[in-house]
Amino acid sequence: MATTQYNLEYYIDAAHELAEKVESKADQIDEQRQIPSELASELVEKGFFRLLQPSSSGGAELDHPDFLKILEIFADVDGSTSWCLNQNNVHATNILRMTSQAAEEIYSDRRAVVTNGPPTSAVQAIPCDGGYRLSGRWNFSSGITHATWVAARAPIVKGDQEEHRILLIPKEEVKFVDFWPVHGLRGTASFSFETEDLFVPEHRMYDPNGKPREGGPVFNIPTTLLFATGFSTVSLGIAKASLNTAMDLAGSKVPGRAARLLKDETTTQRIIGEAEAVWLSAKAFLRQAHESVWETVSLREPLTTDKRVMLRLAATFGIQKAKEVVDIAYDLCGSSAILDTNPIQRRFQDIHVASQHIQGRSTHFETAGQFFMGMEPEGNF
Repeated sequence: MATTQYNLEYYIDAAHELAEKVESKADQIDEQRQIPSELASELVEKGFFRLLQPSSSGGAELDHPDFLKILEIFADVDGSTSWCLNQNNVHATNILRMTSQAAEEIYSDRRAVVTNGPPTSAVQAIPCDGGYRLSGRWNFSSGITHATWVAARAPIVKGDQEEHRILLIPKEEVKFVDFWPVHGLRGTASFSFETEDLFVPEHRMYDPNGKPREGGPVFNIPTTLLFATGFSTVSLGIAKASLNTAMDLAGSKVPGRAARLLKDETTTQRIIGEAEAVWLSAKAFLRQAHESVWETVSLREPLTTDKRVMLRLAATFGIQKAKEVVDIAYDLCGSSAILDTNPIQRRFQDIHVASQHIQGRSTHFETAGQFFMGMEPEGNF
């Protein structure tokens, strides 16, 4: 599965070049509810869906802080593209939990991209000779239009125990369902898929909570926290871009019944100052919590509960505060904000979808509260 390896400088430079193309197609991405095929192909060809994949299998295996820098570059121009990069790259770290046979089967194709989505309650995986018979529906499968495989989570009953496992399926073997009727993050192509009594061989099943076969730093961070940190980074990127849009508009707009530019109003100046403070504090908290986790795993030390809880808290806080900042920027734009020609409109929609994701759920604050009060924290961290 070996492919050509590049250094960080290559990926940063390529990210800036690709981000310019993404920016020029942002409206098309939103309207078509997917990254255009030619642009998606370029992202694949240049290795942008293998950024966290281990080098032993042909991936870049970037340090996670460097990966987050790349997410920021794309989030500045389009939330949907950045969202897909986080979703599909984090999921690719599961190559170390798959069987070697499945990993080879999927990733020997250098264009391979795996998407996943949560199962509905009707999903069933029934054990049979040599594998499983899989039926059901999965929603929110971000990036499915540019993916080559899908990862279907399913409950498997063995005796009195029910265990959740991931079953890997070539995309052409599932039924695509055009269900993504949203107004935000439309370009993520988070459509659905279905199967009906589909045979999945045993070797394509793995435990999502299994121990990875390799011990690189990024693979020792819980997958849920990789997703959370990435989506929080994307959200904060959307927020900063929204603030910049509002400030640009303030430099040219004279509000109705006003006599001077919006930027010259003291109220505008105070609002921008407060919004920047909110954004900077949320980003600093996320960076601090993430750096603590990264330092620990880089030293090959076990992650303590407090470090995991703090990163969970910082990621959720980042998503929620990003929404607050975008709302501030949206309000500041006044009636100009409601126009499709103003990019603040798309970012407003994007952040309100992002904040509804499980990684931004306010129940994560309860987990942190339990920890701070000396209780055994409950939740996913």
